[in-house]
Amino acid sequence: MDFKLSGSLGVACLALGAAIAVTPSPLAAQNARATVVVPDSTVQLPTDIGVRSHTNHLILAHPNGRPGGGSATPVGNTPATMYPVYLGVNYPALGGSQTIAIVDAFDDPAAENDLNTFSTQFGLPACTTANGCFKVVYAGGSQPRANCSWAQEADLDIEWAHAMAPNAKIILVEAASDRNPDLFAAVDVATQQVLASGTGEVSMSWGGSEFSKETGYDSHFQHNGVVYVAASGDTGGAVIYPSASPYVVSAGGTSLNRDANGNFVSETGWSGSGGGPSQYESQQAYQYGVSGVDATQRSTPDVSFDADPYTGVAVYDSTSCKGYVGWIQFGGTSLAAPSLAAIINRAGTFNANTFNQLSEMYANRTVTSDFYDVTSGTAGSYTAAPGWDFVTGIGSSRGLGGK
Repeated sequence: MDFKLSGSLGVACLALGAAIAVTPSPLAAQNARATVVVPDSTVQLPTDIGVRSHTNHLILAHPNGRPGGGSATPVGNTPATMYPVYLGVNYPALGGSQTIAIVDAFDDPAAENDLNTFSTQFGLPACTTANGCFKVVYAGGSQPRANCSWAQEADLDIEWAHAMAPNAKIILVEAASDRNPDLFAAVDVATQQVLASGTGEVSMSWGGSEFSKETGYDSHFQHNGVVYVAASGDTGGAVIYPSASPYVVSAGGTSLNRDANGNFVSETGWSGSGGGPSQYESQQAYQYGVSGVDATQRSTPDVSFDADPYTGVAVYDSTSCKGYVGWIQFGGTSLAAPSLAAIINRAGTFNANTFNQLSEMYANRTVTSDFYDVTSGTAGSYTAAPGWDFVTGIGSSRGLGGK
């Protein structure tokens, strides 16, 4: 497999560093000579549209890492540096309940091992098959073939879902392939798994450009007892599906700004944050009367989380992929989707369905203790501004209220 910068995504990635305009923090200094790498699974080919989906994770390659990439020690933000930003200064040590199902393609053979290396490193509760916290389900009935780039995606997803909601059960549902029929079949399996254990969330860090028949897939996300969250994409100002579905919480991206001591200062819109008016999905009631959204079409994203690789997070991946192995710094809206799904889980409201979840979030969008209004930064042709915008939606999550 090849890693490459491609098309508009590559241009956006090369501009990422410009989003940070504060005194360099220790993390920023560490990242100063790093470069963004786009895995091939994140690059969409023209023949993929409506046929297969791609991941939305990006790698920050550190020059002091191992040959080819990766590090022996964590690089990037950690749970301890993210909790004060998104959960508040007085956040509880643990939280979360019920189930978060992660849907990805292909097999991650080291998923449980990697999750527990991550948990041990950061003092999180063990999440294993043996203690009932973790399991892998093959959506097609048999183990899929391995794919190292999708394994990176799976590790990012399960580790940060566990980080943000340590007491929730994590189920990794592996689709037989990255073709849309297989992925949406895996969503159905994930739904069954969540409902079998009570209630919870389904996270999807993948997607693809919109296509004319996408509305026919919306029924996969209309189940009581489950809230669905999807990445808004890593090409600024572009809309992808299933993020565009009105029955999915669309997760956009921000950049974190910190001072010289590493203290959080502010968030700006990330230049790669996907968003815009859907071509095919109509506006729903939760966006009625919201200034900034399209007059008739479903508008994305809904809410945001850190996605800039330069302010990204530490992930442990023991499956070597073009030399990238060990601790790797990841960004992309692939980080935003499972993290926001976990915050929704941790809030403990467990809304009846995604429509109700979005209705609650939009109703509380101006409550500053619940959401941070991101008012600067650009993505594609869009600019973040006060109130709702096509870069970060209603803004980024704060605390557990309004969710």
